Amino acid sequence: MVTSNPFLQMFARSPFKPMQEHIAKAQECAVELVPFFDAVMDEDWQQAEQIQQRIAVLEGEADAMKKEVRQNLPNSLFLPVPRTDLLELLRMQDKIANRAKDIAGLMVGREMSIPECVQPQMKEFVRASLKTSEQALQALNELDELVTSGFSGHEVDVVEKMIIELDGLEHITDELEREIRGTLFKVEKELHPVDVIFLYKVINWVGDLADRAQQVGSRLLLLVAR
Repeated sequence: MVTSNPFLQMFARSPFKPMQEHIAKAQECAVELVPFFDAVMDEDWQQAEQIQQRIAVLEGEADAMKKEVRQNLPNSLFLPVPRTDLLELLRMQDKIANRAKDIAGLMVGREMSIPECVQPQMKEFVRASLKTSEQALQALNELDELVTSGFSGHEVDVVEKMIIELDGLEHITDELEREIRGTLFKVEKELHPVDVIFLYKVINWVGDLADRAQQVGSRLLLLVAR
């Protein structure tokens, strides 16, 4: 039976294309955090709420794509890699969008302000975390080429190099997270204790975006190593 569903048609062309489309949607969701944090630092809550709603819509689209992949991914007999490994990779990808939604929802819900002394570091931290998830996206976009090469040869070297770079980017976000925590620690006594608790949570979640992107790379590396 011929389907007119464009998402299902991607499975007919490649069982990996929907995986790539999904992580692209997750990254599209996450990058909205850049203008979101700009609006928060300007205390423009109307703009921040609009962006938060956009993030929620994109996360919902990513979630719907995830369900489509789960329902339509062929069984392992028709895949060059175990189906369970791909589903685990999909789960890790989805966490990128989920975490972006968590951050925006919490900050809008509490109208969380960011101390001026922390703002420059926060901007750098958010962008560094998103560079990490972008690198995960680029690495996963090599999946079709990996399959074509039989998970061997030059293409494996390319992907392994990309994942090493991804690990390096994640390490940078770890360093930035430590620095921003140190800055906040110096001024936390001047802030309301509850606000401080949630600021640390947001910092942790921004770092978690990079961690989850690194997990995508690690899972992809396992596929390469099989």
